[in-house]
Amino acid sequence: MLKWVYSASLRNRFHSLSERQTAVSGPLDRVVLIGGDIELRIVSLVVRCREVADEVVLFDTGSTDETVQLAHEVNCRVVQFSGTVTPQKLAEAAVESGCVDGLSLFLPISPQWKLSELPLSVNRAREGWDIHYLYRRVGDHGSHDSVVLSESVVGHLITSKDGMHQLANLPDGATSDDVSQDVRARFVETDAPIQLPQRQSLATASRFAQLFYWMLESKHPLLLFGIPGVVLFVLGYRLSGDLASMFTELNTTSIGVTLITIAMTLIGLFAMMVALILYIMGKQVARIQNQYNWPKGS
Repeated sequence: MLKWVYSASLRNRFHSLSERQTAVSGPLDRVVLIGGDIELRIVSLVVRCREVADEVVLFDTGSTDETVQLAHEVNCRVVQFSGTVTPQKLAEAAVESGCVDGLSLFLPISPQWKLSELPLSVNRAREGWDIHYLYRRVGDHGSHDSVVLSESVVGHLITSKDGMHQLANLPDGATSDDVSQDVRARFVETDAPIQLPQRQSLATASRFAQLFYWMLESKHPLLLFGIPGVVLFVLGYRLSGDLASMFTELNTTSIGVTLITIAMTLIGLFAMMVALILYIMGKQVARIQNQYNWPKGS
């Protein structure tokens, strides 16, 4: 469940959002990953984030594994971050490290965080807010109370240059009501991680459908020969195991079934070999064409 927490000043400035949205709308300039000991995920995270942002920065919280080394290998800038992960501390570290210009997305990487949640944060970044803060409360507070920023768990934080300077200048005990009226701020409370199983499954199904359509359109040998070959080989192999107990005498029926089973197995094996040979030959031909710049139709 998501809850919107607006300060009093935010209600007065909400109507002018559409007029000023173009100031910070557009693609992300920077994604800041916050975490430590994520050597198994850091490379894929950096590669994926570079598809939606111009720069990826790692705020390392004290890794003891090869996270920092792997980040350097993929040309990801690393900033040592110590202390509690709060909006004020993140903004201060970003200002000190020079990550100020443009629109920045801060993402704390926890074991529960999934890469499928990245598009949701990117879409929120396109809405034109100077500060967009997705958080979870710590402790028992009223649902309509203004949130103490240092007592919340960061889900994601999106800031423009003005929003980052505003957060960096706030004291540790500041609340959402202390944000200046000069910046457009939105605070969204969440009780649990957002689940997107349907979007992920649809994306996977779409990629599989595109691959299958391409194989049909291009008459791919693995589809034309490979799949029938596998089916015939499996059926022939399964039938051959029952021939010994299926017939107790030698006659024309048993000989015919035996020959058919052998033929199915051999044809299936031959079809799989043909599919692999044609696939390898096609790759070699394409490689030679690219090497010598031959036209594709010749």
